[in-house]
Order: sequence, then structure tokens, then C-alpha cells
Amino acid sequence: MDAAITDHVEAGPAETDPKTKYNADKLAKRLRHAVGDAIDDFGMIEQGDRIMVCLSGGKDSYTMLDMLMSLQKSAPIDFELIAVNLDQKQPGFPEHVLPAYLDQIGVPYRIVEEDTYSIVKRVVPDGKTTCGLCSRLRRGILYRVADELGATKIALGHHRDDILETLFLNMFHGGKLKAMPPKLVSDDGRHMVIRPLAYCREKDIERYAAIKGFPIIPCNLCGSQSNLQRVVIGDMLKDWDRRFPGRIETMFRSLQNVVPSHLADPRQFGFKSLRTQDAPFEGGDTAFDAPELPAEPAAGPFGGISILDSRSGGCH
Repeated sequence: MDAAITDHVEAGPAETDPKTKYNADKLAKRLRHAVGDAIDDFGMIEQGDRIMVCLSGGKDSYTMLDMLMSLQKSAPIDFELIAVNLDQKQPGFPEHVLPAYLDQIGVPYRIVEEDTYSIVKRVVPDGKTTCGLCSRLRRGILYRVADELGATKIALGHHRDDILETLFLNMFHGGKLKAMPPKLVSDDGRHMVIRPLAYCREKDIERYAAIKGFPIIPCNLCGSQSNLQRVVIGDMLKDWDRRFPGRIETMFRSLQNVVPSHLADPRQFGFKSLRTQDAPFEGGDTAFDAPELPAEPAAGPFGGISILDSRSGGCH
């Protein structure tokens, strides 16, 4: 076993400092609760599922796997986990890190070797965004591997901040009010994709990954592109979060409280057939009424008890 990997897995400040350990345990409970709520709210996992956990070597996918392993022990249903890493043959990729880590924690896994890096570098001109082509290539390979493994669900490590970034990317650059769903069916109807971290804050994931000492593997493609619009929007959201605490939470809740009658898409609401005798619009007319501002955050994705916690009497 690689000594560095062993250190990452077994050691950490949370094991020696009582205060740090308390904060680490509290953070772990918050993340586990958020993942359990997301799974419950969207029906992500069912009895007998075989879940292919896509592991990139980044903080998000490590945390997702860790949370799913924890919930697997306490869930009232049985499901399997199999980790899958796509080795895209990026120069300098440390091939030994993930197998060593997965062997250490005892998770079944498969490493898939496909040289998508050379394809992306050959096709995409220098200075242009590589994410579009890279993600399409990855998606096709992962769908194929899911079929080979008999996986009923494909778990991706996108978190709450990724979902909000996607919302603003589509608004600013695509002219669509569209985000990243916590659960979706592939275009051909054959695969179910789930995002168990949908309710998790990136800053919590960053702290958790640091505490756990996950052996992070950087990406030499998208990770090296500092001019991505997603990076710009991510910085914008982080700035808002610093200056206006609670704004990010409120924005995410808006994705779960959609009022089609107060938007402007005639495909989603029957504006043409609307008559004066029809029932009042939900929420009044905001041209005259001030928007509703809750006095405090409503009990939402971070509150309540998930069905996944019931076997052990909660996530505590």
C-alpha cells in the first residue's frame, strides 16, 4: 500500500484535536443529512439498486462516495455501490492513487482506460473551452460501462453550487431558465442519472475533503482553464455568499418553488386562454405587490428526517 494513500485515509486532525473532531463530526452529519434528504425527495435510490458511482479523483466525487457508503449502512433498503473511474490518459495522471484508495476502503471498482484527452486536444483549438466535447465523450463511455456493469443508477458528484452555476450559465448565455436536475433520464431513456450532492454546499464539501484527507487528483483539462464562464459565475456566487449570507440558500429554494404564471413562457402557462373570471394568479401581481420575503429560511432540504436514516434512528 502506498504510504501517502494510507496517511490520507487513516490520519487527520479530527482524530487528535477534540474540538476539530467535534466540528468534523458535525459537518459529516450535515452532509449526510443533506444527501439523505436529496435521495428521499427525488426518489434517487430504490431497493436492489446497483449504483455506479463516478469517481473522478476530485473532492466532490470522493465526498459523494463517502456519504453513500455511510448511508448504505443505515438505509432501510439494500443497494450496491461500484466505483468507476475513467482514466482519460491525461499526462502525469497518477494511475495508482484511486485503486490504492478504493482497495483500502473496500469498495468494488472498475478503472476504464480511454484516451479522450488526445481527442479533445486534437479537436479543440488552443484557448477554446474543452468542457463540451470532453463531457460528451465521458458521458457516452460511462453509459456504455453502466450497461456492462448492469448498473441501475449512475451517480454524479455535482453539488448545489454546480446547479446554481448551471442556472446562471443558461440564463446569461443560453437564454433559458434551466438548471441541472438532481435526477434525470438519458435521452435514449435507458439510463437514470442521480446527483446525491444536490443539496450540499461546495464550501462544506471542501472542508470535509480536507478533514478526510482524500487523495485529490487535479484535472489537467477543465482544471487548467481559468477563463471559463462557469468559473466567472462561480466567483460571482461566492462573492454574493460572502457579502449577503443566506442569498445562495434562497436562490436554490427558488428552484423548488417555481410559479409558471409569473414567468413568460406560454408553453408552461395558458396565458392566451386566461380570462378575468379565472382564479387569481398564485402569489398576486408583483407589478403592484412586493415579493414575499421569508423572515427566516424555511425548513427545506437541510431539515427533516430522511427515510435513509430510519434504520439507525436518524443521521446522528
